[in-house]
Amino acid sequence: MELSVFLTGLAMGLSLIVAIGAQNAFVLRQGLRGEHILVICLICIASDIALITLGVGGFGSLIQTLPWLEMLLRYGGAAFLIIYGARSLYSALFGSGGLEPDKSRPALTLPAAVMTCLALTWLNPHTYLDTVVFLGAVSTRFPDDLLAFGTGAATASLLFFFALGYGARYLRPIFADARAWRVLEAAIALIMWTIAFQLVSGSGSG
Repeated sequence: MELSVFLTGLAMGLSLIVAIGAQNAFVLRQGLRGEHILVICLICIASDIALITLGVGGFGSLIQTLPWLEMLLRYGGAAFLIIYGARSLYSALFGSGGLEPDKSRPALTLPAAVMTCLALTWLNPHTYLDTVVFLGAVSTRFPDDLLAFGTGAATASLLFFFALGYGARYLRPIFADARAWRVLEAAIALIMWTIAFQLVSGSGSG
């Protein structure tokens, strides 16, 4: 495996994934609450690996030729993000407790957490643009080292999501304050609605 190509994939993957988005905000929230962290991280990582594999394998060009699929993802994702953002805003306005001893929102069951994570990942067209289309396009620079590039990008996902999910515990003392939790929920609502607006208007990126 070519180390320089692996590091290029790693750097490109990190540069795309660190941006605050719907998926990252959800992982952060679950990490702060200590709910289903391993499962959520594994879903995000597995999804990224699948999409990166599709991109490196040349599937990105196919998505660009299916406008109906892009429209379905765009408006379906926007509707989901609007609803999720409304739930976060409600929690920000009416939640009364921090992380301990009260929680500003009832814990998600494992099935609900899994479905939410899958929706935030697979209903967001920005996910496809970043992993399948963009990384797929960059990978064409390394026709003889596609495995190294893809492995680097996948490693970025693994490192980031485990760091985010399990590193969030160090912020728990801050979010024991109900005011800090309300600010986070309001910020998540803003992020969700901003991304939804970008999807509907056709602007922005992942």
